[in-house]
Parts: sequence; C-alpha cells; structure tokens
Amino acid sequence: MRADAVITLRATGEGDADAMVEVYRRAVRALGARDYTPEQVEAWVSRGLDAARFRQKIADGRKGWVAVDAEGRVCGFVDLEADGHIDFLYVDPDRAGQGVAGRLLAELEQAARSAGLTGLHVEASETARPVFERHGYTVVRRRDFEISDVAIHNYAMKRRL
Repeated sequence: MRADAVITLRATGEGDADAMVEVYRRAVRALGARDYTPEQVEAWVSRGLDAARFRQKIADGRKGWVAVDAEGRVCGFVDLEADGHIDFLYVDPDRAGQGVAGRLLAELEQAARSAGLTGLHVEASETARPVFERHGYTVVRRRDFEISDVAIHNYAMKRRL
C-alpha cells in the first residue's frame, strides 16, 4: 500500500471489533517479533483478545478511534479510558512507520485535553516504547511479568498534558 494513501480517523464502533482483532494479531506477530521471542509473541497474541472482548471494551465507556484507509479497512486503533489510561495502540504492519500511530495519539491527546485530563499513562511494549517517547511520554519503570508462564516485559510510561 502506498505511503501517501489517504487515512482518516473516526470514532471506534462495535462493528470494528473483528478488524481490530486482525490488526492486533498482525501487529503483535510482525512488529512485536522485532523485540520479543517467538514464545513471547505467541503468549502476547493468546491473551484472549477476541472480537467479543474488543466489543466489550468498545462499549464500556472508553473513547476510541480507528484509522481507516481509502478502501475502508481499519489499519490502526487507539483507546482512552476515563482516568487517562491508554489500553491499546496498534497499527497494521503494512502501515507501520507511516505516521498512523502519531495521528491516533494526537487525536487521543486532543480529546484528553478537552475532557480536562492533565496526564496520560500507558503500559507500552518494547516495540511501542519509541513511538510513545517520540510523542513526549517518559518511562516510569520496566514491568516484568508472565503471560501463560512465559516471561515478558513492557514499560509503564506517562505524559503530562
């Protein structure tokens, strides 16, 4: 896909859940594999995030946005919980490095400011950490944990608005 193809952002809807699962799985497997072992990647993918879970999250009151390409396909997504927590930021590997994540974060940050939030926080993967750092987030600490008995890590990060 061309880097200059049109990407639009819109609010996440319940009908986006299947596409979000696909983006999530593709991103973790392709992009996460740069920084995590195959065992860690498969543990991450298997966390139980299926379409039903995404629909539940979409409907729980959080705000969310999807990036959609010219053909109407979801190619990225982000969400914002009421307390300023970012639970998800994923971009399809075919769109990685094209500014999609930055546009999604800018939309989220504008909404957070409008909602009166003064800070944001996220648990970013090794892969996502540089994206968040480029957008003004700082590492609070490394988080080591297990998923299905597989050791993995991410970073608690924050940003003042």
